[in-house]
Amino acid sequence: MSTVAYITVRGLFGRRRALLLLPLPLLVIGLALICRSVGVDADQWGQAVVQGLGLAVALPVISLIVGTGVLGSEVDDGTIVHILTKPLPRRDIIIAKLLVAAGVSAVTSAVPLFIAGVLADSVKFGLALSAAAAVGALAYSALFLLLSLVTRRPVLLGLVYILIWEGLLGRWVSGTRVLSIEQYVITIADKLAPTSMLAGKVSVPVAVVMALIFAIGGTLFAINRLGSFSVAGETS
Repeated sequence: MSTVAYITVRGLFGRRRALLLLPLPLLVIGLALICRSVGVDADQWGQAVVQGLGLAVALPVISLIVGTGVLGSEVDDGTIVHILTKPLPRRDIIIAKLLVAAGVSAVTSAVPLFIAGVLADSVKFGLALSAAAAVGALAYSALFLLLSLVTRRPVLLGLVYILIWEGLLGRWVSGTRVLSIEQYVITIADKLAPTSMLAGKVSVPVAVVMALIFAIGGTLFAINRLGSFSVAGETS
């Protein structure tokens, strides 16, 4: 499993796709620094930068780029056959890919959110955002990894989930929030360090349980889906 993880990391950072991970974190940090340096009150920019940009855009988009990249490209170009011919359980392959995706997404998202949280409020708030981002990265990564195995357009479907389900319906249709990873992250961060900048729309138990369901359920379905691939890389 460690070999698969190493190959995944090397492949991920050896592609131009890795460069796409930089703009959003830099934008979050840059906006926070600018607002803080010019003396704008955190109540006026904190929610827009931390929640509107960091949690609602940077975290899911970074997770989408990484989550669909750790396995999706191998499915598309047929090199998945080299992995499937190895004497490795499908479970180990998926878990290795998921850990890499979640780890990279968590670090890339948590660092700018921590900095923005410290600039907006306190170290405690920054740590709360980082912890919540790690939970969100795991749930998003499991979902997007699964999408890369069930469709040839995982990025498109991922964007539909982020922009339409979470971005549009999640803000106006209350029933959809139960299936919104963004809402779980906001609720967890707000519970760890309550501020006026965050307002979770689901309860803490729902946020924790549903995040686990996304993470575990997505992983199990991905393992099952990979198990349906033949050595030729086709689905049976």
